[in-house]
Amino acid sequence: MIAPLLKRGLALVACAAAIALGACSTNPATGEQSFTAFMSPQDESRIGAEQHPQILKKFGGSYDDPELGAYVATLGARLAAVSDRPDLNFTFTVLDSPVVNAFALPGGYVYVSRGLLALANNEAEVAGVLGHEIAHVTARHSAERYSRSVVVNLGAGILGAVTGQRSIADLANLGGGLYLRSYSRENEFEADSLGLRYMTRLGYDPAAVADFLLSLRAETALQARLRASDADPDSFNLLSTHPRTVDRVREAQQATGTLAPGRLERDLYLRRIDGMLYGDDPEEGFIRDRTFIHPLLRFRFTAPPGFRLVNSSDRVEGIGPNGLGMIFDSVREPSGMSMERYLATGPWTRDLDLFDLQGFTVNGMNAATAGATVRTQRGTLGYRLIAIRAGPDQVYRFVFLGAPNALAASGEELRRTTYSFERIGEGEAATYQPHRLRVVQVQPGDTVDTLAARMPEGPEKRARFMVLNGLAEGARLEPGMLVKIVGD
Repeated sequence: MIAPLLKRGLALVACAAAIALGACSTNPATGEQSFTAFMSPQDESRIGAEQHPQILKKFGGSYDDPELGAYVATLGARLAAVSDRPDLNFTFTVLDSPVVNAFALPGGYVYVSRGLLALANNEAEVAGVLGHEIAHVTARHSAERYSRSVVVNLGAGILGAVTGQRSIADLANLGGGLYLRSYSRENEFEADSLGLRYMTRLGYDPAAVADFLLSLRAETALQARLRASDADPDSFNLLSTHPRTVDRVREAQQATGTLAPGRLERDLYLRRIDGMLYGDDPEEGFIRDRTFIHPLLRFRFTAPPGFRLVNSSDRVEGIGPNGLGMIFDSVREPSGMSMERYLATGPWTRDLDLFDLQGFTVNGMNAATAGATVRTQRGTLGYRLIAIRAGPDQVYRFVFLGAPNALAASGEELRRTTYSFERIGEGEAATYQPHRLRVVQVQPGDTVDTLAARMPEGPEKRARFMVLNGLAEGARLEPGMLVKIVGD
């Protein structure tokens, strides 16, 4: 009985696919047939409008600089006007995020982060990024991607129902979900070709696209080193959702035809971003070498020697020597329970067998600590957990982790970090200011090393200066040229 049912199920899937494929449309940007049966242009506009507030909430909101926002929006509007869909009402937003990112929603909502603007070195590079995202919209890639995922899920549902094998549907749904995480190579190639067409219509140099990708790869490789990660740099941030390489961009240039060199507008662009917020937003706290300061919540602590701190919206992570790591975060805990009880019975440690549980105080605040070990595929992992009650409903937490012997050997330094957690007064908090991008003119005698020395304290100062300015090893600085550094 199973074979006839399966055969009938496959026929149903084929029929459904045939019906859907019959609803193909002519792509307005390429003139080719594209499969967009399950998302109409009206749907795209509606979805974009609905998701726009959620995107702002998730990515830090719009960056509070009207002049910079207007500059990016004007550049985007000029590119959209020479695109294949000048009738679309595009919306361009600079996100208040230090992460290098750019993406587009259906319906013409295009986003670039201030982190991306800081990495770019001329207007042509930003035009290349915006042109690429505009192309995803004009080519209706989101509609095509969504429609294909519907067919995947529809076919899996029919097969699962016919055969009674739920796992078939689950597996195919997983595949559809993975497909939606990034654009296909074909989509990216098409967006590169169209984006190059749009930017060259405005006279920009198409080589700037490859230059920016080189800077992006150098930036992600640097971040991987700072995080002590051996992951592929292309798996981070923008490269993970836009699987592009310099070779593919150059391939797109060749396919587009002979594209003459154009303008870069380097100095004009650098002056536009002079003074832009760089790195962490004040609302998420600052990293100053090994010290983390939160001027709004008014506390600070200092990580152990050799640790590198990485800040995000919900935690601070530390990578230390000898395989040690650290996580710091905060939670609301309004019950008023003691910190010993919080560690012993709270959800944070529910799956751990604790030992050496004891209470103590940190600069007048009630606290507790405990140890734990967990067996993993790589061996035994040790934890040292600390919870500090800093207010009636506020608990701050440290987790130090690593091999048990390494944790034990670093015990004194970890205790110093715990006791370094302290409240700071309003006046002192006001003295901490965020970093900003500063554009300076190279003077006679300036070198990469002398300018890198003006960057904030921290690891890889020279590499950070070179990546920020898109410089290759051995590059020479000419007096009078503008470069970016980071300052207060």
